[in-house]
Amino acid sequence: MPAPDGFIFDLDGTVYLGESALPNAVEGIAELRRMGKRTLFVSNKPLEPREKYARKLTGLGIAASPDDVITSGFVLGYHLARTEPDLNLYVVGEQNLLNELRGHGLKIVNEFLDQDPMEVIDPIGVDAVVVAFDRTLTYRKLNTAYQALVKGARFFATNADKMCPMPGGGIPDAGGTIAALEHMTGRTVELLAGKPSKLIMSVALQRLDLPAERVMMVGDRLETDIFMGQQSGMQTAVTLTGASKREDIARMTTPPDHIIENLGDLPGLMAQYA
Repeated sequence: MPAPDGFIFDLDGTVYLGESALPNAVEGIAELRRMGKRTLFVSNKPLEPREKYARKLTGLGIAASPDDVITSGFVLGYHLARTEPDLNLYVVGEQNLLNELRGHGLKIVNEFLDQDPMEVIDPIGVDAVVVAFDRTLTYRKLNTAYQALVKGARFFATNADKMCPMPGGGIPDAGGTIAALEHMTGRTVELLAGKPSKLIMSVALQRLDLPAERVMMVGDRLETDIFMGQQSGMQTAVTLTGASKREDIARMTTPPDHIIENLGDLPGLMAQYA
C-alpha cells in the first residue's frame, strides 16, 4: 500500500464540532502539510458558501482558501452545469444553495406563492427537484416537490445524511426529507451529489490532482466517509471524534484501514509506510 500523498477530510465531527476545532485537529493537519501532503476539505452541508468554510477553518488555525473546500452543493452545481444546464430546478433547500446553483448558471423555479400550499399545487415548468439539508423546510416546499415528482420531474439531492452533528447531539438532515418523498411517490433519487457518491470523490480527486490509491479519506461516518473512500479505491481512516464508535467498526465486513482517536494520530501513521 503506497503512502498517501493527499488527504481528504470530512469537516463536522472530524475537523471541528460546532465552532470549535476537535482535539489535535489543527496540529495534525499542520504536521501533514509540513510533510508535504496535500489536503482538501469536504462537507455534505450545502448551507454555506465555500468561502465561509475556508474562513472558519482559517479562524480555527487551519489556513484554507475556497479552493481547498468542496461541498455537496458545489458538486451538484458543477455537475449539472456540465451535463444538464437547461433544466428548471425546484429546490428544497436554503438560500445559499439557491445562490450556489445560480452561480453555476442554472435556472431555479420560484415558489408558487399564488397557490394554496394545503391544496394540490401545479408545479408549472419544473423539470427536476433538488432536495437538500433545509432548516427552513415547510409544507409548501414538501407539497411542491411531491407534486413535481408525481408529474415526472427528475429527482436529485445534495446529500442524504440522516442527521447533522451539533454540540449536544444532532439535528435532522436531508435524509428524512428524501425518505419522505421516496415513500410518498415511489420514486428514488437518481443523482446524489454528496457523500457517499462517487461524484463528489471524482471532483475531489480532480482538485488534488492525485490518483485514488495515493489519497486517504478521513472521516467520522462509516456509511458515508469510509464507504465512499473504499468505493473510490482510496485508503481510509475513521476518527472516533464524531458519529462512529469502536463497536460500530467491529461489526463492519470491510473495516477502514485505520482507526484513529483524532487527527493528531495521522502523522504517526505515516511511519508505517516507511
